[in-house]
Amino acid sequence: MIVLGSTSEVAQAFVEEALRQGEKFEKIYLITSSADTTERFARHIDVKFLQQAEVIEMDLMEETDYGIFEGINSNVLFCAAGYLGEGTEEGLYDNKNTERIIDINYAKLVPVLNYFVQKFESRRSGTIIGLSSVAGDRGRQSNFIYGSAKAAFTAYLSGLRNYLSDKKVHVLTVKPGFMATKMTEGLPLNPKLTASPNQAAGCIFRAYKKKKNVVYVLPVWGLIMLIIRNIPEFIFKKLKL
Repeated sequence: MIVLGSTSEVAQAFVEEALRQGEKFEKIYLITSSADTTERFARHIDVKFLQQAEVIEMDLMEETDYGIFEGINSNVLFCAAGYLGEGTEEGLYDNKNTERIIDINYAKLVPVLNYFVQKFESRRSGTIIGLSSVAGDRGRQSNFIYGSAKAAFTAYLSGLRNYLSDKKVHVLTVKPGFMATKMTEGLPLNPKLTASPNQAAGCIFRAYKKKKNVVYVLPVWGLIMLIIRNIPEFIFKKLKL
């Protein structure tokens, strides 16, 4: 398995869920911008599951050296790379905040994914799992910079699924709603609409095994976003969402 963004609590929970469910991997490649933190996780799965893991350090905000990926071969890619950044009120006019949100969630992430997509396509097998967000379903004033990047990522995964469908490669788009993670720590999240990393991992693993195309981690978010997407624009633009 290849894991992009392997410091993500959801990514780590998915790795553990897959191993707990009996999935077999020759090696798990943990691609990360924080090698020290990820090394601890690599040791953890080695001890707990006797699973070999290799940590590969890469920062999406720096120029990518694709040579570090040579020799990587896997049938599953899990992409959890992401950056929430500051909300609109705090960060709208902070160009560094805007650039980092767009680069990590889309602009610099997609070329790295495409590098691996080529391998999946040539092998004509495998699954690519991408964590997008409900924020990408419709732009809202509170986080539309982040939402726009996730909307682009959702469209990329949709097009990729269409492109790879006759090449026997499955693409799963995951849309978490509120997540109880370090990234959202301190935010006033409704507990009824908030999933834990372990809940998310279980949902994603089931969707992966059933070869679903798109999954909301909590089904209620599918209904919520259906309503939000269908509010007429002349009303929606006046709402405080």
